[in-house]
Amino acid sequence: MKVLVINCGSSSLKYKLFNMENESVLAAGQADRIGLDGIFIRKAPGERTEWNLSMANHTEAFRAVLDALTDSEFGVIKSLDEIDAIGHRVGHGGEKFTQSAVVNDEVIKAIDDCADLAPIHNPIHLRGILACKEVMPDVPSVAVFDTAFHQTMPTKAYLYAIPLKYYKEYGVRRYGFHGTSCRFVTPRLAELAGLDLNNSKMIICHIGSGASITAVKNGKSIDNSMGMTPVEGLVMGTRSGDIDPALIEFLCKKEGKSVSEITMMLNTDSGVKGLSELSNDFRDLLDASEQGNTDAGNAIDVLVYRIAKYVGAYYMALGGCDAIALCGGAGEGNIRLRKKIMESFAAIGVKLDEEANQTMEEEIRLSTADSKVPVWVVPTDEELMIARETASLV
Repeated sequence: MKVLVINCGSSSLKYKLFNMENESVLAAGQADRIGLDGIFIRKAPGERTEWNLSMANHTEAFRAVLDALTDSEFGVIKSLDEIDAIGHRVGHGGEKFTQSAVVNDEVIKAIDDCADLAPIHNPIHLRGILACKEVMPDVPSVAVFDTAFHQTMPTKAYLYAIPLKYYKEYGVRRYGFHGTSCRFVTPRLAELAGLDLNNSKMIICHIGSGASITAVKNGKSIDNSMGMTPVEGLVMGTRSGDIDPALIEFLCKKEGKSVSEITMMLNTDSGVKGLSELSNDFRDLLDASEQGNTDAGNAIDVLVYRIAKYVGAYYMALGGCDAIALCGGAGEGNIRLRKKIMESFAAIGVKLDEEANQTMEEEIRLSTADSKVPVWVVPTDEELMIARETASLV
């Protein structure tokens, strides 16, 4: 069985084609600058090919994907008939979806209905679904929701302490994100740590430009640091994370700006980018800090401190912890940041294995043998998780 995974951005379309017999990646790539002077990049094992293409919309970008997959010189399949299903990442499923779903008219409407909760993501992801249905109407599509894994959170974890009518009328509550990543990492961490997944307490730290922490009990999410939207929680690359909500009105008055403008600032110009006034890339800030840039150093310190606060909170919420995973771009591959994060876990009995942290193997135990809580690097693979979900449903 071959599954094509699609992940749409506002002006991009990323794809991976999997052979599910052995879960190998046959091809991957992306269409960038859709609607502008587009670039199409195709990657296959050991190869990279790039074209300049005019792609007016996501439908044309999807056609470019199919052309690349079946190209007589560069293609990896002979016919589109070899594609058995298409899996789509969808940002927000609200309370409607506790698991992935085969796309039909009802699912499309439900994704559209959730657009108020994820105005940046859902309309774009829906655009990709509709493009695939237009070009390949007979191939089943599956929507895999980033919020679905967290629908097991108890009421006490997801309710905000505001008038209850806003939850009842508009669905205002914590939903949590990075659920697809957590769904992939959680069972693997249990394996590595020698735990019974159904009798375990784990904390999953997805640390990248977008970042979140999830408390997982007996294989199910009981809390996630992100909220109704992905802006709540940790300090991130460009997102502020937790703030005093009164700050929004204060800045609107001081700056003469609208709520929408301040909200955009909290999403795109805050986080370590805003604190450092330099970059949203943690590597740049670590370099600058080591060269004496105080603002860059402060940005990293604030980032690590917030991670430690959430891990500590979830340690209490879980009643202890059997294992911790670091995943996401920085959690998996930034040795200097991993060291700082590990040192911040000292209060719960974690000790860094300095030698292990210097390696870049895919799966690493970062904690020493005598640590009270083992900490592992567990690389996430959201696309493979989407492919698995799609294959299981189709």
